[in-house]
Amino acid sequence: MQRFRGSLALRGWRGTVARVRQEFTGPPDDTDDLVLLPLDEPFAPFTLPRADVPHVSIVIPVHGKLAYTLACLRSLARHGAKASFETIVVDDASPDDSASVLTQVEGLRLLRNERNVGFVDSCNAGAAAARGEFLLFLNNDTQVTPGWLDALLACFTQRPDCGMAGPRLVYPDGRLQEAGGLVFADGSCWNTGRFEARNAPAYQYRRRTDYVTGAAMLLRREVFQRVGGFDVRYRPAYYEDTDLAFAVRDLGLEVYYEPASTVIHCEGITSGTDLATGTKRHQAINQATFATKWATQLTVQPPPSTPLDRAIRWRSRGRVLVVDGTMPDPARDSGSMRLCGILRLLDAQGWSTCFFPDDRRAGSLDMLALGELGCETLAGPESEDLPQWLARFGRQLHAVILCRHTVAGQYAGLVRRHAPQARLIFDTVDLHFLREQRAAEVAGNHALSRQAAASQRSEMALIEQSDVTVVVSAHEQVLLSRMVPGARVELLSNIHEVHASTRTHAERRDLVFIGGWQHPPNADAIRWIAGAILPRLRQALPGLRVHLLGDMPDNARAELARPGLEIHGRVAQLDPWLDGCLASLAPLRFGAGVKGKINMAMSHGLPVIGTTIAVEGMQLTDGSDVLVADDPDAYADAVLRLVRDAALWQRLSERGVENVRRHFSAEAAAATLERMLG
Repeated sequence: MQRFRGSLALRGWRGTVARVRQEFTGPPDDTDDLVLLPLDEPFAPFTLPRADVPHVSIVIPVHGKLAYTLACLRSLARHGAKASFETIVVDDASPDDSASVLTQVEGLRLLRNERNVGFVDSCNAGAAAARGEFLLFLNNDTQVTPGWLDALLACFTQRPDCGMAGPRLVYPDGRLQEAGGLVFADGSCWNTGRFEARNAPAYQYRRRTDYVTGAAMLLRREVFQRVGGFDVRYRPAYYEDTDLAFAVRDLGLEVYYEPASTVIHCEGITSGTDLATGTKRHQAINQATFATKWATQLTVQPPPSTPLDRAIRWRSRGRVLVVDGTMPDPARDSGSMRLCGILRLLDAQGWSTCFFPDDRRAGSLDMLALGELGCETLAGPESEDLPQWLARFGRQLHAVILCRHTVAGQYAGLVRRHAPQARLIFDTVDLHFLREQRAAEVAGNHALSRQAAASQRSEMALIEQSDVTVVVSAHEQVLLSRMVPGARVELLSNIHEVHASTRTHAERRDLVFIGGWQHPPNADAIRWIAGAILPRLRQALPGLRVHLLGDMPDNARAELARPGLEIHGRVAQLDPWLDGCLASLAPLRFGAGVKGKINMAMSHGLPVIGTTIAVEGMQLTDGSDVLVADDPDAYADAVLRLVRDAALWQRLSERGVENVRRHFSAEAAAATLERMLG
């Protein structure tokens, strides 16, 4: 009854009825990828991975329930991890033959308590014996799944502020058990997502949370020691995990829920579910202890009656919705790379972000990819369309970023209607009308000229309607300042990590072009390379090759096939070419915005030869940061200069890196975002 009343307060009647229905619903349809090992398998000795210097120490306290312990250990043996680990079982005076059987598991470190001391002391004993950099506390009534441990470790690698991480916990029937935990101002706790579909979009993104359960939690051993381990005031169990999370947060670190890691948990096997009997009765007692210890910190937690959708985002600066045509794919195009960089920065600045793909297409892996950036994806079979979602949640939004005029034109009015308080930001990505105008001029196409005029009217109307317009190039910022004098136009360009050069001039050969065929300026440039530039280059340097990297249909491959043109298609890693080629080509004859292919090359210290249009608005000077060439002869001359002049190559390499650092770094983009949203 207490939980029912709590659900009413947090979810309301509608949400509570839906929640009750979930509890009595059968297993979900997506359980095929969950392989639960049987409990009745006859015991036969098996071997666990082991390491003399383990990266992770897995600590499993046990008190009986041998069948569950063996299934847990078998899952560790089956799935392993890329990271090295050791497994420590602390037998807490089990009443069955756990100790004698577990001695037969090779690779297992078995510790034995002389008397039953409970979860807290058993975990502390296991931690004291551990040798790994990380401690992973794991209940014996769990089973792990492929990639679970490496995904948790990735959270620490990708989030410098991560002090503790916990996986997505699911029931054996596949339903979600917990996606991080909430703590309210009175010290009461709530497991997020219980009995909901584990692959629901709301639980597919990494986020800061108040605590993660001790059934499966990872933290550095040094941090565990700094906070004094599990507080013995919570003997024998309950609230020790919440207390540990608060102690970690008190160090200035964060606790993260990591959806890319999945652990199956048979909740209640260890301590039961009756709050009035057994170990479980300590839950209420220890809540009072916790509330007293952390009284000051609890004053900033949400009140107990706070709706769940607000409590989850209680510590965020506000909610930001981002809308684009499709899910971003950094391996596909520079616009996607830029958008992912923006989402990463928004999360780092404390904003709660959600992304809606206008085509509604987003698989689980797509959601997890955005989830690594702390972004929720509003897509999936059961998700609402954007008008419905805005009608429900629009009043919660601090800002809405609409990407590209084709998307912004659909939703700007809806945003104004359902989220009048939100800052409306139109991200042009690049000025569409400008690209179309230039394409029309190159092709002499009057129909395309008319289309460009229509696009210009659309983009100008959106700029006037928006609070802020974002462009990627300084040239476009100046252009719009003349065309729409009263508009607020911010420069938020491409975002690149700086790598610098790893090989010398003497170690390099050949040229590279980066860009997919589906983008018209790229297709035109590739045809120009194949038909005019490459023949001129091979006259001067007969053995020279140009490597094309990017999606290309079979018919185009057949059309372009010729000696010296190496068509690789989309590649998993650009590094081998960026680190091995002499220069990158950017022979674009029309387009707009900033060219990601130029940024990418320069971030690796690879000099670029590009047209005047290609380098437009990028703060580049011919001969100093880049070589500009607007016809095949000029390309041949530029390549010959780079082949013969190692000092020129080195200067362009260093200046290109500096250009990216100054104008296209995360720091530059972060400052613009703060100015726009702060």
